[in-house]
Amino acid sequence: MEFGSRAQQQVEEIWIPAPHWSSALLSSAFSPFSFSSTLVVSTCHSLVVGVVGLYIFWFDEATIADPLWGDPSFVKVNIAVSSSYLISDLFILILYWKVIGDKYYIIHHCTALYAYYFILSEGVLAYIGNFRLLAELSTPFVNQRWFFEALSYPRVSKAYVINGVLMTAVFFVMRIASIPPLYAYIYSVLGTEAYRRLGALIQCSWISSCVVLDVMNVMWMVKISKGCIKVISLFRQEKARRSLQNGKLD
Repeated sequence: MEFGSRAQQQVEEIWIPAPHWSSALLSSAFSPFSFSSTLVVSTCHSLVVGVVGLYIFWFDEATIADPLWGDPSFVKVNIAVSSSYLISDLFILILYWKVIGDKYYIIHHCTALYAYYFILSEGVLAYIGNFRLLAELSTPFVNQRWFFEALSYPRVSKAYVINGVLMTAVFFVMRIASIPPLYAYIYSVLGTEAYRRLGALIQCSWISSCVVLDVMNVMWMVKISKGCIKVISLFRQEKARRSLQNGKLD
């Protein structure tokens, strides 16, 4: 795969947000820091909270009936699991800042933990917090791309391209398409008795944390989309090149 090396390098820079990714990803599993092991934990976390989150989203009658004040018992377990992961990941980011440090991840984790604090301590906005957790369902596809890099999969391989397309699609559905319904709901409850009972601090924290997270999601969506388009373009070029070579051989 020698063709398009410059284009592939551009894909790399657009699609992967964290610095020094290659040395971190390929570090030995027995070294003090193994990036691949953090990806395994990240994937397990996202699958657990994502699947449980889907169940709550569809079947937890208490929070569905009252998204602001519904019984948060089941949601709290899911939020607690996610908070534990965020705290540990935040610690790793800081401890190995020179290898994988990224300011946007720090902002993301701290914002999410701040919002989760009110759910766990005050028992409010359980349905909303769980709705935000569904975004984690896009994480396994993001992590899988890093594993493909570690295994030296060509960027024009079918597995690589299919995962990239799925990553882009799921990221859009879980993190971008969910934005309008969320803010439509916020608008619909403004001024209601249930909303006033939250108090000014929780009201402001709810809206501001959503805005911060969604701005970053949009930013990441733009980068992922650009990378996906470039990878698909490379795949088509490689396919055309092979077809041309086969035609010459015939």
